[in-house]
Amino acid sequence: MDGAMGKTKREVVTEFRTGELLAAARAVFAEKGFDGATIEGVAAAAGVAKGTVYLYYRSKQELYGAVFREGMLALHRATTERVQAASDLEAKVRAFVTTKLAYFEEHREFFRIYFEAFGSARAVGPGLQAEFDALYREQVQMLETAIRSGVKRGECRKLRPDAAAFAIFDLTRGLLRQRTLGWTRTGLEEDVAFAFDFIWKGIAGR
Repeated sequence: MDGAMGKTKREVVTEFRTGELLAAARAVFAEKGFDGATIEGVAAAAGVAKGTVYLYYRSKQELYGAVFREGMLALHRATTERVQAASDLEAKVRAFVTTKLAYFEEHREFFRIYFEAFGSARAVGPGLQAEFDALYREQVQMLETAIRSGVKRGECRKLRPDAAAFAIFDLTRGLLRQRTLGWTRTGLEEDVAFAFDFIWKGIAGR
């Protein structure tokens, strides 16, 4: 056992190898899409034999799912941490929008996969779709709870917290899609400012 990490040599090697494979797969899926990508292509990008990929992932769909899950969980953790750390409703809404859009700038390959996944049932499959739906509901419920508390404290006008939470999530996702497809030429800070201003004026009523 590694005394510092508490992991066996095999676990360390597995973690390292899967990290390499996921990074290669992310690049290949982002460029080729699910249908155009192949296990051979991922293996070549990772600099390993095709059989090595199959030691860790049984199919292209399983590998795609692992890439998608890794990105979704990382984004979910970052968003949750920053929203929960914010002190009031205004700061929480700003943290939500900023974290999502900033994550896009750092992980553009992931978002090309993210938006393809919505239109490809074969790529995602029912199991992964259920995981995504659960994370989606958690994020919306986090916003809903913050808005409900904000209404009680007089931080915003009286409105339906559930509807407002869905609207914030979907507006932010729409901006992410625009940036992914290159439909906007504005910078990150400008898009964050626009989204936050639009949302905040709507829920704060001022």
